[in-house]
Amino acid sequence: MLHLLLTYLGIIVYLAFAWALFSQWLFFLMSDEDMSREQRYLSGIILVLITILWPIIVPFAYLELLKFHRKYNKEIDLLRD
Repeated sequence: MLHLLLTYLGIIVYLAFAWALFSQWLFFLMSDEDMSREQRYLSGIILVLITILWPIIVPFAYLELLKFHRKYNKEIDLLRD
């Protein structure tokens, strides 16, 4: 019983994150007015793939963000102050 409950909870969390990420990424995709029709089509396909594979994509994106922050830490602190 507990195993079934945890499985459903995992599915709900996965779908909730997928929906949140999809809606944000779709907003960014739709706000770019310089894309051609073919680029939008390809971006839509990639958006669906990224939404399905978000447990793999998001940690790598976060690692890239951390690397960027470490590289430009002094400049970021300067801009904050």
